[in-house]
Amino acid sequence: MSKVKEGIYGVLKGRFLTDESSFDNWRILIFVVILLLIMISSSHSIDAKVVRIAELNKQKRELRAEDIDTNTRLMRMKLESSIRDKVKVNGLSPAKTPPQKIKVTTKVE
Repeated sequence: MSKVKEGIYGVLKGRFLTDESSFDNWRILIFVVILLLIMISSSHSIDAKVVRIAELNKQKRELRAEDIDTNTRLMRMKLESSIRDKVKVNGLSPAKTPPQKIKVTTKVE
């Protein structure tokens, strides 16, 4: 058998973990496993944040639409014709003559 085949069979059988010099291999293997766990954990954390951002964007769009709708209704309520119709029920109507200014003068002693 060639050295390449022996090396492959040795890796597949796990000889690199049971030999005399396997302590170095175990340290590297544990280090790699820890890095993989950190990577998986950060990946899940990022996914959760992306979902939260999507929810907040949806909520922002809904609130913006509600704000625009409320502003539109307010502008319609502020129209003079709308106000005239509402106060007509109470018997009020626009004045026929324009208002007059009253000037008050005071003497300073």
